[in-house]
Amino acid sequence: MATTATGAATATAKRKPVFVKVDQLKPGTSGHTLIVKVVSSNTVLQKGRSASQSMRQTRIAECLVGDETGTIIFTARNEQVDIMKPGTTVILRNAKIDMFRGSMRLAVDKWGRVEVTDPADFVVKEDNNISLVEYELVNVVEE
Repeated sequence: MATTATGAATATAKRKPVFVKVDQLKPGTSGHTLIVKVVSSNTVLQKGRSASQSMRQTRIAECLVGDETGTIIFTARNEQVDIMKPGTTVILRNAKIDMFRGSMRLAVDKWGRVEVTDPADFVVKEDNNISLVEYELVNVVEE
């Protein structure tokens, strides 16, 4: 009986997050944890009824975020839009890479978190925007 209790305790023990840099992100990957600064944010979609708070409102903003290695476009949804203000330093937990028109976009879905943290002491490298790199899906035929 005691062995199952300790076995459950080790199974629920949290592992330390491994922080990655923006230039290490690759297409189709997920589970990233990053510390980034918000460079800019612009709302691209706002649907729903603002008269009634009980109605669900859909808001999407594209935010340019980055660290000392580069920048990437982050797609913020609903409550995330309020957090992503220019100049804010955030921790993106369990972030994933979505492909949009052949370019990479960073996103955090319902399984991840966006947390505001203390201002970071790095300078964002804005001349290395990895969202500007276009990728093309190539099917390889094996013979």
